[in-house]
Amino acid sequence: MQKDSVAPNKDALQEEEEEAFVLTEDNVIDFFFKYNKTLKEDKVRITTDFGSFTIQLYDNVPYHKANFIYLTKKGYFDSTQFHRVVKNFIIQGGNSDDQATGEKRRAIGRYLLPPDANKGYKHHRGTISMPSSEVNNPHMLASPFEFFIVVTKPGSYHLDGDYTPFGKVIEGMDVVDKINAQRVGKGDWPYQNIYITKAEVVE
Repeated sequence: MQKDSVAPNKDALQEEEEEAFVLTEDNVIDFFFKYNKTLKEDKVRITTDFGSFTIQLYDNVPYHKANFIYLTKKGYFDSTQFHRVVKNFIIQGGNSDDQATGEKRRAIGRYLLPPDANKGYKHHRGTISMPSSEVNNPHMLASPFEFFIVVTKPGSYHLDGDYTPFGKVIEGMDVVDKINAQRVGKGDWPYQNIYITKAEVVE
């Protein structure tokens, strides 16, 4: 007896292909170059246990801007934490010891971003910048899943040239200060988990 065959749903196949796409060292620059050209948005609101703040991203730091918006739209930052808090210096977010964060990273891909520190931006208070990967990284390539925000008044200018500023806090710096004031333990990890409950692109 001949078995009935069902034609595959084209939309479902397309969705499956899109879901299967992962970023790699080989495709990341080309992908974000094209992705950045499609972007009209340049602001991201980050909501935490202590309130929300808004970041405006710089247009002329295209790969870092595109990366941050892409990860935001993918929902990557949701439920990650500010896992490093250095008093009167920085708060660092985008990581977590939760298994779900590792799974999200694997689904998005494994890649680093080239530094782009020569656009004239300095690490003023409120600047958002990207840390370098600590693994086999003589060229100071940026770790794309994490970010830090400068709290120092007026800034932390010894970071200039080594890290890439790609935006600034334009609203809610008091929330950043509240996070920076939290009690921390060994390795600057806060005693109380500080979750990013939602990161969203805003007009």
